[in-house]
Amino acid sequence: MEDSHAGAIVGFETERDEVVTARVASSFISFEQAEQNLKEVTGKSFATIKEQGRQQWNDMLGRFEATDDNIDNLRTFYSCLYRSLLFPRKLYEVDSNGKIVHYSPYDGNIHDGYMFADTGFWDTFRSLFPLLNLAYPTMAVEMQKGLVNDYLESGFLPEWSSPGHRDCMVGNNSASVVADAYLKGLRGYDTESLWKALVNDANNFLEHTASGRRYWEDYNKYGYVPREDDRSCARTLEYAYNDWTIYQFGKAIGKSEAELAQYKKNALNYRNIYNAEQKLMVGRHKDGTFNPDFKACDWSRDFCEGNSLHWSFCVFHDPQGLINLMGGKQEFVHMLDTVFTIPGKEGMKSRGMIHEMREMQVMNMGQYAHGNQPIQHMPYLYGYAGEPWKTQYWVRRVMNQLYSPLVDGYCGDEDNGQTSAWYVFSAMGFYPVCPGSNQYVLGTPLFKDLKLHLENGKTVSFSAPKNSEENYYVEAVKFNGKNYTKNYFDHTSLINGAKIEYTMNNTPNHNRGIKTEDEPYSFSK
Repeated sequence: MEDSHAGAIVGFETERDEVVTARVASSFISFEQAEQNLKEVTGKSFATIKEQGRQQWNDMLGRFEATDDNIDNLRTFYSCLYRSLLFPRKLYEVDSNGKIVHYSPYDGNIHDGYMFADTGFWDTFRSLFPLLNLAYPTMAVEMQKGLVNDYLESGFLPEWSSPGHRDCMVGNNSASVVADAYLKGLRGYDTESLWKALVNDANNFLEHTASGRRYWEDYNKYGYVPREDDRSCARTLEYAYNDWTIYQFGKAIGKSEAELAQYKKNALNYRNIYNAEQKLMVGRHKDGTFNPDFKACDWSRDFCEGNSLHWSFCVFHDPQGLINLMGGKQEFVHMLDTVFTIPGKEGMKSRGMIHEMREMQVMNMGQYAHGNQPIQHMPYLYGYAGEPWKTQYWVRRVMNQLYSPLVDGYCGDEDNGQTSAWYVFSAMGFYPVCPGSNQYVLGTPLFKDLKLHLENGKTVSFSAPKNSEENYYVEAVKFNGKNYTKNYFDHTSLINGAKIEYTMNNTPNHNRGIKTEDEPYSFSK
């Protein structure tokens, strides 16, 4: 049967207790390739294939070895890890000669090499790809090779692939995915093609898709995306961070200062939409004036699936610069506190109510909408202002209230593994607020004992024997037996293997002795 939409119903005449085994294979490439793919299961019983699948999942999930008195914590953790590993999906196949090949959703031809699909970088750059880079680097290298092929076959990197280029969400966050992988030590792919892709996408736009940068000319001209364009603040903030990641990647692969100048300068463009009167990010017109009708809680056309209280803290690469704009650490902490206290029912009128905001209202966490991605890093920002105990409080509260092993125990959208990866990182006790910085900001560990078995044969072990539902505040940390006062872990120190010991308490420690120079990365430092 051959048709654009085809289906089939197959019946068998059977006797009682007779077992019928059907072996089915498909291919994006050809009927012949489907037959080749079928060889993967030819001659194998259902039980054999089931066992092979179980062994593969045990290998993937077994990279993390958690022990806990609360079985529900383990169920939630491994369920989140499982969902994290479902995306992106492989779009490549293996031909009769053992060669990796793929059908291209861009030009309709068959090419050599890797290809992946079903991911939206607007979500997954935040923690899903950092998780893969840390715990599954071999697969992450394949994904970088797939990005090279995306560019070579279409002229752009996808921002949302399902598969090919789709018109969904904002930002140019493929730059973060490329930069974070390389800066975390992944190698073995064509970085020069990826550099060309990043430069192209920062200064072009592929019509009818989200790929490249919409309104890139206005952004480069004004230093921000003006209100006359759509979702101006969200785009400005993401493009500024994206420019920083391009700068970091280019510097790492040896590009000249002249080649990097545009991106280094534009990384600070977030300052151009900061309104000192409101102490928040506010939409700005081409003539330089700010939105006169601004309300912090409103979902105006200047933002994307959120409001100013959400987006004003999306300066991942330069939190110290944001702290300075807001008037110092005390004012910065006050603004963070405000987000968690303004009722969720406020505002949200001009772009309509979406389900993440209904959930925000129900959970009574103010404007903190964990089910939507732009705000998920916010609890960890307290660490940049020297108040990590507030990070510990809010992270544990989010984990307890918004995740559970029950059928209705998942907050908001899964979004290609991002919301699950947040939980996996947070259970370890840290989070990649700024992909590309190689730093993980400390939170609070969930388990009394957790081991991460790395691909290089090393192990990162986390021990918190006094950890409990009440003892979620971190009193002290030891790293490889030595007292540790920094408020972040460095990626390199982890992949070399580490033994991390937490002393936990039921009251916050306001005097951990965190030094200014020991606070997490910031571009302004």
